[in-house]
Amino acid sequence: MRVFNFSPGPAVLPQEVLEQAREELLDWRGSGMSVMEMSHRGKAFVSIAEQAEADLRELLAVPKNYKVLFLQGGATAQFAGVPLNLTTPESVVDYVNTGSWSKKAIGEAKHYARVNVAADAGEPYVSIPPVSSWKRTPDAAYLHYTPNETIGGVEYHFVPDAGSVPLVVDMSSTILSRPIDVAKFGLIYAGAQKNIGPAGLTLVIVREDLLGHARTATPAFMDFAAMAKEGSMLNTPPTFAWYMAGLVFQWLKRQGGLQGIGERNRAKAEKLYAAIDGSSFYRNPVAKDARSWMNVPFTLANPELDKTFTAEAKQAGLVTLEGHRSVGGMRASLYNAMPMEGVSALVDFMRSFEKKHG
Repeated sequence: MRVFNFSPGPAVLPQEVLEQAREELLDWRGSGMSVMEMSHRGKAFVSIAEQAEADLRELLAVPKNYKVLFLQGGATAQFAGVPLNLTTPESVVDYVNTGSWSKKAIGEAKHYARVNVAADAGEPYVSIPPVSSWKRTPDAAYLHYTPNETIGGVEYHFVPDAGSVPLVVDMSSTILSRPIDVAKFGLIYAGAQKNIGPAGLTLVIVREDLLGHARTATPAFMDFAAMAKEGSMLNTPPTFAWYMAGLVFQWLKRQGGLQGIGERNRAKAEKLYAAIDGSSFYRNPVAKDARSWMNVPFTLANPELDKTFTAEAKQAGLVTLEGHRSVGGMRASLYNAMPMEGVSALVDFMRSFEKKHG
């Protein structure tokens, strides 16, 4: 029996996609071999890769003057990849700090450029600093922010106006969860293991005018221009993860695209937040205008019940609800593949647990 998996990543995948991959695992469409056994330069895999990119471009309405790269190393590698490609050692870069992943991006960027923290939400990181308070650098090489903090459950529900400065975003936990205007961003990067596919793949969507400026010391596989020139195949790519991402893109198209999935994601989040807010037993610490659709942290009135909650939830088929070790409490991740039935089951469990232990 499959459980409802609320893991923050690697996360739940659509069952339809898993079933299709199972059917094709030993013999991809009459080729007599698995995708995992194919040459990445052979016609079969090249067709998989090209279709995946085409479907992604359609879903996101990616403008023609943007390159789409399928890379390795996770979003963490791009904490270094971004400044290596977009700055010189003398460049000033602006970062907004809203939590754990922002902090990590800032720490890595300091190795390569002069970092100006334009705004810092401050501990315990449960809100977005008012844009009017941001102290930005007029000639910054870019402005970086993290639209959704997976650990803290803090999310921007707007896109900052960066003016003429390229806007760079770590969209790992929100990409493909609703429509976005790609043209507002200079560069988008995102780890795959939340809304795209299995771990091991990273997307980079970059405006063409930002290519070709990598430092000479940049490793070739991290040079966006070099990777774009080679169709993301300068080195052997994570072929199976790329194939799985392509299946997810096709699944998303069948769900009504990003408009359809966005409406569903909003409804899922609203249902869970309503259950939390309607109880004195549970609490969400995040400012209401910055609550995440994707990652919903909550605490129990009595922290001593945390282990009991997760144990009984597991018995009910609701797993990986533990909060991050740095925050504690609980966290339910509601990525695209989490069905409304899973959220309803969680809400029903929370109510019964409160009656039993409240």
